[in-house]
Amino acid sequence: MECNKNTTMDTGKSYHKLQATGAAFDTVQRHATDQDITLFAGCFCPFTQRVWVALEYLEIPYKVYEVNPFKKPQELLELSPKGLVPALRLNNYSPPRALNESSVILEYLEESVCATWFPIVILTRSASLASMSTKRSLLPPLSDPYARALVRLQADHVNRTLFPAFYRYLEAQDPDAQITGGREFLDTIETLVGLFERAEREVGGTGLWKDGGELGLADLLVGPFLLRATNILKHYRGFELPRGPKFDGWLNRLLEHPAFKCTCSTDELYLDTYELYAFNRTNMTQAANAINTGRGKEHDYGVGSVQYSSLSRCIVESVLLSQFIIHDVCSSTNRWPARHVQSKSFVVFTLS
Repeated sequence: MECNKNTTMDTGKSYHKLQATGAAFDTVQRHATDQDITLFAGCFCPFTQRVWVALEYLEIPYKVYEVNPFKKPQELLELSPKGLVPALRLNNYSPPRALNESSVILEYLEESVCATWFPIVILTRSASLASMSTKRSLLPPLSDPYARALVRLQADHVNRTLFPAFYRYLEAQDPDAQITGGREFLDTIETLVGLFERAEREVGGTGLWKDGGELGLADLLVGPFLLRATNILKHYRGFELPRGPKFDGWLNRLLEHPAFKCTCSTDELYLDTYELYAFNRTNMTQAANAINTGRGKEHDYGVGSVQYSSLSRCIVESVLLSQFIIHDVCSSTNRWPARHVQSKSFVVFTLS
């Protein structure tokens, strides 16, 4: 199987798609009227999508304000001095208040206690903007602090390790660096699955990994990057996500969840926008500077430390070819069987 020639051609496009398309466009239209909360959003931004999915899932009323990342409106700069999205404007204060950083915003939506609730209620359940509307939550109940801690470990792995690996892989230009980047990204997915399996053993499972489970914090944090792995990484790096009954079932439940699906634009929008990253034309961005100088990104293009997972469990042999095959990654747990992945490189992973 030959690689699609589009994966190696730089068309020179920039961020010319500045409005959501597809299902996301329809969602924007439904949220065009003023509300107590305004979400300042970039249609292509995975960090924006995290917050957007949460607002949809928790059924919190909000208005969407789509912004041009290269022509930042004054309203955004007043909320976020660096002009980064997502940003939240809380209009029920005078003057309005603001929050940015997706993880911080998610914590606010989950934990902001409504002052009108009785103290006994506050002590026995999570009285938040979320629970005020639908009684839903992104975390296990307060009565199970250990399960909540396990979810936070999953979230920490996504923020510290998985999404920096995603960007390193996407921006890698040298074939050997692409091999390494793909290997590291796969390793971060394997580690996340291990954390899901730990929660399954110890507390019966969390989030959508659990049969019959509900959308959880870790699902919401990683979903935008796995979506982009299915289109951006597949197109520009010939990447295929791991396969296996358990993993496939979880991924399908996540990507097809109504709250997630309604925030997704068409593949064309993502491919056009991320061409900048795929051909390393992003040196003007804070995100790229952090990656290209060897530092990770914490939350929404802020600088943090990268902590890559150990590769000691794998023996890796790589040869430059038109395709690569990955055999039986974690085959002992049948997470995903051998698969054929279209790419520039040949990589064989075997358990050590």
